[in-house]
Amino acid sequence: GCSATIANPKELFEKLIEEEVVLVDRNGAPSGEKHFIFYNPPVVNAELGIRKSSIKEAQSIAKRFLSAGSQVIVFVRSRLRVEVLLTYLKETMASLHQSQNKVRGYRGGYLPSQRREIEKGLREGSIQCVVSTNALELGIDIGQLAVAIMAGYPGTIASTWQQAGRAGRRESISLAVLVASSAPIDQYIIHHPEYFFESPPESGIIDPDNLVILMSHLKCAAFELPFKKGERFGVDSTEALLQYLEEHHVLHCVEDQYHWTSEVYPAEEISLRSAGPDNVVIVDTTDKERVIGEVDLFSAPILVHDEAIYIHEGEQFHVDHLDWDRRRALVHRVNVDYYTDAQTKTDIRVLDCFESLPVPGGQKAHGEVSVTTVATLYKKIKFGTHENVGSGRIHLPEVTMHTTAFWWELEESIREKLMLSEASLGDGLKAVANVLANVIPIWIMTDPRDLCTLAMLRSPFSSRPTIYIYERTPGGVGYSKKIFRLHEDLLHAARDLIRMCSCSNGCPSCVGPVLEIGDTGKESALKILEWGLKHAQ
Repeated sequence: GCSATIANPKELFEKLIEEEVVLVDRNGAPSGEKHFIFYNPPVVNAELGIRKSSIKEAQSIAKRFLSAGSQVIVFVRSRLRVEVLLTYLKETMASLHQSQNKVRGYRGGYLPSQRREIEKGLREGSIQCVVSTNALELGIDIGQLAVAIMAGYPGTIASTWQQAGRAGRRESISLAVLVASSAPIDQYIIHHPEYFFESPPESGIIDPDNLVILMSHLKCAAFELPFKKGERFGVDSTEALLQYLEEHHVLHCVEDQYHWTSEVYPAEEISLRSAGPDNVVIVDTTDKERVIGEVDLFSAPILVHDEAIYIHEGEQFHVDHLDWDRRRALVHRVNVDYYTDAQTKTDIRVLDCFESLPVPGGQKAHGEVSVTTVATLYKKIKFGTHENVGSGRIHLPEVTMHTTAFWWELEESIREKLMLSEASLGDGLKAVANVLANVIPIWIMTDPRDLCTLAMLRSPFSSRPTIYIYERTPGGVGYSKKIFRLHEDLLHAARDLIRMCSCSNGCPSCVGPVLEIGDTGKESALKILEWGLKHAQ
């Protein structure tokens, strides 16, 4: 089967299994009356364009329905937000003189037995509210819920309908509430509801030739049945990949057949949420050692670095040590009034340019890159007020990922032509990168979390001012090529978004906060975009 809320289920499934399929597009499932509310939290600082926290507003909305006895699901955009909102809602239940155990969290990183317990509680009604990432978006039976609240736009039309559809699964009246954040993509959806309600859902995209994913699939297939020499598995390079696995003692070739020889069960190394195979287990040492969860290797430096506060099902754990070599994080239970949020530094190196074209005032390209990320410091954020109450350094190795990227190189002389200082040009590049990060997902119909941007005043690859937009999936899935084709349209959209924003020097709804992009960031970003578009006309 395939998702009911994508534009191309037949095409996607045929590409996935390389066979003809029949599309069943008539829905016979019962459905009741559904109400859909778009809610934009009030502005608390007009000059900086800051609105009330979408997390705190989601808590307030959920409280109304919890007090009435309704069963509620709240979707948030990250694992950390699951735990923060879960903490707030447990306090809400206490204020309503209800058991805090009636509110649970659900996200990647929980143990399978824990997730099954939560799913069962939702179906039976013993759990009244669950706070989840998109892990509960589809494919899991959680019964009939009355209200679905989304704290922030889920990223795509398809995901939004999936999350909204978690309420009112049968014939009862249900409600879905989208609580917007200050992010540009959220504000665009709120101010253009017709885009959401009148546009078709996005197309599902897969890249069957992604080497990281393909290699994992080959391992699983070989575990089930031996491969014959010359047998094709999706790509013409199957034989070369099988030979590579034999060289690394994963397979053994006997009588023209490749047999599985490793002691490891290959499916255990595959995550449904990350293409990378490695995980870090989280071990609670409070009483005796027990595994309470896991996190993928790329996220570990951000979530379970030394001195971090790791929150699991609303319980707080202090990370005593992240054993990088053994892939273990040792934690113990604590009770503090803050959580931690890590910051990272990223460098990018071009490995191969697949395609490049001159554009007025510079050059556009896409290709393979190596992205190196290192966590540098963490902040302590106080619950309730979200103020910064402390910080510390993080000392961990760099994490490197090979993926694909698009990049826009500008002329070396742009600073003189636009009469910008070096600092103003750097701020302007960061501001343009921030806007593109929010504009691109709407144009190529993807989740904003699938892409990252990086602005460089002087790229080591070209020695020019450059903006990189790279995919967060190891190996990439094809978004970079789409961005390459839509380059000029994206510049127009970015410029229009900045022009329409009423803030003075920048805000979260356009180029980003002034503290991030500087006092001249917004003005410089407009100059860069208008210069590029003027030359393109």
